[in-house]
Amino acid sequence: MNELNLPPYDIKLRGTREKPEILDFLRKRYVALTPEEWVRQHFTHWLVEHKGYPQGLLGNEIALKCGEKTLRCDSILYNKEAQPQMIIEYKAPTVSVTQRVFRQISAYNLLLHVDYLVVSNGLQHYCCKMDYEHQTYQFLEEIPDYSNIER
Repeated sequence: MNELNLPPYDIKLRGTREKPEILDFLRKRYVALTPEEWVRQHFTHWLVEHKGYPQGLLGNEIALKCGEKTLRCDSILYNKEAQPQMIIEYKAPTVSVTQRVFRQISAYNLLLHVDYLVVSNGLQHYCCKMDYEHQTYQFLEEIPDYSNIER
């Protein structure tokens, strides 16, 4: 797997060379090791271990119903009242973070109305703070520590 712009952690792998799996510590089970999953596991570990995000408030692969269609958020940070506060979208390191990726995460946000949108391909990380009152958003210089997230 590609080296990422995220700190290493104690990775737990199993499976075969043809079908490797990685432990998803949030879902508490092994999942298929894809390039996107490699990014998700590194990013969520970084949030918990280095940015102070409570593990119990993060969820991976969260299904959203939109009429007959089911959308799937890569990760969601919830507040203490169990309401979504941040949507995180991951791409493989070989996938550029483009406007199309932001359109995708914005579609999820039409349903969830969160305060923060985060996109990462493991090499580049972007975070937007939403301002619904003024119908704008602001790109932040870095992903905020949990203690700096407005609640």
